[in-house]
Amino acid sequence: MILSAGLRAFVCAEPIDMRKSIDGLAALVAPLLGRDVFSGGVFVFVGKRGDKVKLLVWDRHGFWLLYKRLERGRFASPRGLTAHELPMADVLLWLEGIDLKHTRRFAVVDAQQVA
Repeated sequence: MILSAGLRAFVCAEPIDMRKSIDGLAALVAPLLGRDVFSGGVFVFVGKRGDKVKLLVWDRHGFWLLYKRLERGRFASPRGLTAHELPMADVLLWLEGIDLKHTRRFAVVDAQQVA
């Protein structure tokens, strides 16, 4: 699956010209996100108006480019998502319109054995 839960996502804080295609976005990964475009991560780019998103993924054979345009509303600001890599589950929630600043997760349990 293209967007499996095991993938890590990297969100670009700067708004991007949504006319850019695969090559244009791939060229921005290293300078804007400090990552290797062929690393297998998902690179998320948001348009200037906040109603369009493109996801760029390398899958060993070529690039996938996923594009979502909202018919109404805007995505929550990606600024809070750009500090570090994110689990793909968080990106999928964000793409569904959930503002991750107002959510919380269960605490991570460091289990050593089954009781």
